[in-house]
Amino acid sequence: MIKTIEEVEAFCKNTLIETLKISFEEIAQGRIVARMPVSPLVHQPIGLLHGGASVALAESIGSLGSHLLVAGDKKGAVGLEINANHIRSIREGEVIGTGTLLHRGRTTHVWEIRIESPEGKLISVCRMTNMIVDLPNG
Repeated sequence: MIKTIEEVEAFCKNTLIETLKISFEEIAQGRIVARMPVSPLVHQPIGLLHGGASVALAESIGSLGSHLLVAGDKKGAVGLEINANHIRSIREGEVIGTGTLLHRGRTTHVWEIRIESPEGKLISVCRMTNMIVDLPNG
C-alpha cells in the first residue's frame, strides 16, 4: 500500500502523470495536493493552459485519492465522470491542484479538485466521480 510521496512517484512512473510532470506534495486520507508546470508542452495553440491538461491534473488527483482509500481492501478506483469549469487562464509558471473528498461510499467516491495559481487565483474547478471496483487477482 502506498504511504509516501516516493511510493506515489514509483506508482506513477511511465504514465501521463510523469509525462505532464505532475508532482504530488501531500497525500492524506481525503486530501491530495499536486503541482503541474505550465509551459508550451501543456498549452493550447493560442498559448494558454489547455483545459485538457487541467482535467488530466484533476483526474490524476481524484484517482490517486480514491486508490489510496481502497487499495488495502483489494479494490481499485476507476473514473466514472469528471467535469470542469475553467474560470481563468494561465500562460506560464505552475498550477496547484487540491483534491478534497466530498463523498466516500461503498461503490463511489466524489472528489472536488480546485486548480489554482500559486497566488491562489482559481483557474479551474472540477468534480470527479470514481467507481470502486474489485481488482482482478485481488
